[in-house]
Amino acid sequence: MTAAAVTSRDAVAPLYSTVELPDSPDLLDLLPREGALSWVRRGEGLVGWGEADRLEVSGPGALAEAAAWWAERSAGPAADDGVGVPGSGPVVFASIAFDPAAGTSVFVVPEVVVGRRGGVAWVTTTGDADPRDVLPSSREPLLPPPSRLRYADGALDPATWCGAVSAAVGRIGDGDLAKVVLARDLLVTADVRLDPRRLLDRLAERFPDCWTFAVDGLLGATPELLLRRTGRQLSARVLAGTAPRGAGAEDERLAAGLLSSAKDRAEHALAVDSLVRALDPYCTTLSVPDGPSLLTLANVRHLATDVVGTQRRSGVRGRAGLLELVDAVHPTAAVCGTPPDRAAAVIAGLEGMDRGRYAGPVGWLDGRGDGEFGLALRCAQLSDEDPCSARLFAGCGIVAGSDPAAELAETQSKFAAFQAALES
Repeated sequence: MTAAAVTSRDAVAPLYSTVELPDSPDLLDLLPREGALSWVRRGEGLVGWGEADRLEVSGPGALAEAAAWWAERSAGPAADDGVGVPGSGPVVFASIAFDPAAGTSVFVVPEVVVGRRGGVAWVTTTGDADPRDVLPSSREPLLPPPSRLRYADGALDPATWCGAVSAAVGRIGDGDLAKVVLARDLLVTADVRLDPRRLLDRLAERFPDCWTFAVDGLLGATPELLLRRTGRQLSARVLAGTAPRGAGAEDERLAAGLLSSAKDRAEHALAVDSLVRALDPYCTTLSVPDGPSLLTLANVRHLATDVVGTQRRSGVRGRAGLLELVDAVHPTAAVCGTPPDRAAAVIAGLEGMDRGRYAGPVGWLDGRGDGEFGLALRCAQLSDEDPCSARLFAGCGIVAGSDPAAELAETQSKFAAFQAALES
C-alpha cells in the first residue's frame, strides 16, 4: 500500500519563477539552519530551502507514483524560466529508500532553489515570491562544533558483524550468490546540537569530487553517481573495490595493489555488469571502458568506471522518465549484490538493521525530466528526536575470499569520512 502526504497546494499548481543571478554565490553558504537541501560538487549544483510541497511514499509502485505526482506537480501553469538549463525551473529533491517497496521515500519541492552550472547562477521560487528578494543578505552564524562525541554500536557490534561477513562468505562459497553488500551503523551523540551546515561545509571541503547531499535529515558526500539524465544522454559512475590511503610510498603501493587485485576487480565487474544489464533495454548505445580507473579520495581509493549511454527516442522504454530509469537500475551490485534478489535476502537475514534511505538513490529531478541521482553513501541520518544525535552508515562488498577483519577495517575507513566532519 502506498501512502502519500497531502500536497500543500491541491487546488492550483504554483507558478515557478527563475531568474539568472548577476553573481555566483557560494551555494552552501546560502543554506538555513533548518530544512537544508543540497546537491553540490566542486561548488556547482543545487541547494534549496523551504517546503512548498512534500511526498512520502512506500509500497509496490512507489517510484511510479512519485513520477506521476511530480509530472502533475511540475505541469500546471507554465514556469517562467529565463535560464533554461538542467536544474532551472521546477525542481524536486528526492531521497529514496534502499527498498522503495518497504521503506519510505521522501520528495521535497523547495520554496527556493539556487543553482550554479558552468559559471551561470540562478534562483527559482515556487509561488508568489519574487526570486530577486529571497536570497539571504548574510549567513546565519554556524552553531559551535562539538567538544565531545560519544559513539556506540548500532545494530551489531564489530565481532557480531564479522560473524555475519563469515556467514555471507559461506553462502557465496555454497554457490547461493556471487556478491552481497553488508553494512553497519554507528550511533553518535554530541554535547551540542549538530549543525547540518557545518557538516556539509566540512564534507565539501574534504571531498570536493563527491556530491555533497542533504534531504530530510539524511546528509553525506557520495562518490557514486547512480544515474544522470540530460535530454537523452545518460551517465553513471560505478564504484566497487576499495583500498585505504597510506603515506608516501605506501600510498602508491596500496593504489597499485587495488588496481591489480583480482578480488576487487571481480567485485567491480559485477557492479558494472548489473548496471549495464539494467540500462541496456532503454538505450540505443552504451559506452563502457575496458577496465576500471582509480578514484582517489581523502581517506580511501575506489575502482571506478564511468558508463555513458543514449536513451531510445521511441518505444515504451524510450519514453521512460528518470525515476523509472532509477527504479530499473537500483539496487545495483554496488550496494546490494548479485543476483540482487538473493543478495537482498541475505542482507535482511544477516545485517540486523533497517537501512532506511541509506544506500538508496538521492538527488534531484527538474520539470524537463533532467536530473542527477547518486547513492546515499558516506552519510548519516540526523535524529528527529534528539538534535545532538545521528546514525552513521558504512558498508562493503563481500565476495569469495573476503576476510571479515579486512572488511571491518574498510567500514571503519568509510565511517571516518563523516567522523572527520563531526570532529572539526
